[in-house]
Amino acid sequence: MEHRLMATTHVENWTATKTGVAPTTLVIFCLMVAFFLAAPFFIYPIFLMNALCFALFACALNLLVGYVGLLSFGHAAFFGLAAYICGYGATVWHLPPTLAILCGTAVAAALGFVIGVLAIRCRGIYFAMITLALAQMVYFVCLRSSFTGGEDGLQNIPRGNLFGLLHLSHMMTLYFVVLAVFLAGFLLIYRTTHSPFGHVLRAIRENEPRTISLGYKVDRYKLLAFVLSATFAGVAGSMKAIVFEVATLTDVHWTMSGEVVLMVVVGGLGTMFGPVVGAFLLIAMENYLATLGSWVMVVQGVIFVVCVLAFRRGIVGELGALIGKQL
Repeated sequence: MEHRLMATTHVENWTATKTGVAPTTLVIFCLMVAFFLAAPFFIYPIFLMNALCFALFACALNLLVGYVGLLSFGHAAFFGLAAYICGYGATVWHLPPTLAILCGTAVAAALGFVIGVLAIRCRGIYFAMITLALAQMVYFVCLRSSFTGGEDGLQNIPRGNLFGLLHLSHMMTLYFVVLAVFLAGFLLIYRTTHSPFGHVLRAIRENEPRTISLGYKVDRYKLLAFVLSATFAGVAGSMKAIVFEVATLTDVHWTMSGEVVLMVVVGGLGTMFGPVVGAFLLIAMENYLATLGSWVMVVQGVIFVVCVLAFRRGIVGELGALIGKQL
């Protein structure tokens, strides 16, 4: 009964939602932007750009998992394939970075549509397994295709010039471009989840049969959410290829899907800032604990178990519950 009431409230009472941004959310967002603007003067920019790319990737997955309730283990397919297409366009077709990123994003969106059409009719573990299986097909295509470079990947991807004015070979220039892309993606996801469309997605998550009874074509909403999630994942993958100047099989491997799921869960499912916190936490662990070698995975596993047991809503989710605010 509680889930039915929540679903009805999300769909029927969305007109009562404030159109402005909550003061708490606005303050946290401003603090986040201020931190990112000052961070490259104190922290290695490459680390920050890597974290920003994965933060956008985690936000993209959170749009699907946290707001629709569809757990995907195949998002590495969109992330990695977009990186390959972006790298191939910049290296072989000599596209400027803007067009290369757009090509990678467009291919990720198209792939998201194809996989979404096949997967959205399933639920629960069946949906997760289908997305994983289809993503593994993409992985083997990338492994065997000549344009990806096989096991060697694409190397020396040129960064180029943005609009013919900004030289992305300059580290600080590249950082602020990546930051601008991340903030644009973050705000678009925020607007999506706080729109009438976003309220329907929440209703689907809470009680799908009830949402269907209200007259909504649930499969269309889920497919659109899946394509949007794949698109933002494609943006993140394309940006990562430009930043590191490489695209490898690691980007499209299933372990990448598991890693981004971990980021979302640790940060907080269904929260806006949770995936960002989770991404920075895990990337920081991989970077600063690299001397531990394979033991990094053990440490990550321990932290994941602790977070699941002690922070059932994730780090940001628990903080939001503590102050009584949705973060």
